[in-house]
Amino acid sequence: MNKNLIVIVGPTAIGKTSLSIRLAQYFDCEIVSADSRQFYCEMSIGTAAPTLDELKQAKHHFIQHRSIQEDYSVGDYEQDALDTLNKLFKKNNYAILIGGSGLYIDAVTKGLDHFPEVDEQIRKELHNKYNTKGIEYLQQQLKVLDPVYYKKVDLQNTHRVMRALEVCIESGMPYSSFLNKPKKRRPFSIIKIGITAEREVIYDRINQRVDLMVEDGLIEEVKSLYPYKSLNALNTVGYKEIFRYLGGEWDLDFALSEIKKNTRRFAKRQLTWFRKDLDIKWFAHKEDYKSIITYIKKSSP
Repeated sequence: MNKNLIVIVGPTAIGKTSLSIRLAQYFDCEIVSADSRQFYCEMSIGTAAPTLDELKQAKHHFIQHRSIQEDYSVGDYEQDALDTLNKLFKKNNYAILIGGSGLYIDAVTKGLDHFPEVDEQIRKELHNKYNTKGIEYLQQQLKVLDPVYYKKVDLQNTHRVMRALEVCIESGMPYSSFLNKPKKRRPFSIIKIGITAEREVIYDRINQRVDLMVEDGLIEEVKSLYPYKSLNALNTVGYKEIFRYLGGEWDLDFALSEIKKNTRRFAKRQLTWFRKDLDIKWFAHKEDYKSIITYIKKSSP
């Protein structure tokens, strides 16, 4: 267990990328991204992906390595990221995992619940029932097949209700029986670093970032993706608002104000997620990175 994964988390626009590069240079190691929207090669400006200059300063993985037209689940990412880390740890005792997507961070550090593969015909039949009978019919079916999950799930979230039903029908077992199974321990130590700031500072940095994205060509990038706006990857803050501007629903000023508002809400959700993890050591965004290095060294086995 002398292999150490340095995990850097925090709200959007807080400075995770610059910190990760400094740490990568100090420890002479590589960076694995856990930002689920930076995976896509067609999305660069609106996802604040590392610039070409930043990519030259440290070796990155999982940056723009997929197309928005490809299916790429968090389960796929978990396996790919673990395979990559296995290779990196053969060369170095350190690697860095960075991102604001809490589920993807957890996939690497804790592992996911795993479910059986679902026959496509089951999925199609459930979609047909939803289209003909509505969500209420599916809710009642879930109540019968898995009353435990029925009491916990957001019954208005069609995707979650249908996903649970798929697993129930395929396996003949309740969806809830697959949840919270013991996870296999990771073969490396995990050192979690959180970067944060006062709410006003975070909001100001978000506003500045959105303005800079527009200067860098955000509108043109989103315009090029307009034909694909129904894809799940593009149901993302910064893209969905500009789609509504391009579709004539909103004027540009309102669309940009909505991006800033929705990004602030996203940052709040990120902090809520990460603050539940008591293993994270929090630092102020202005903290000298040398003190973070000192903490990492002390925390390394």
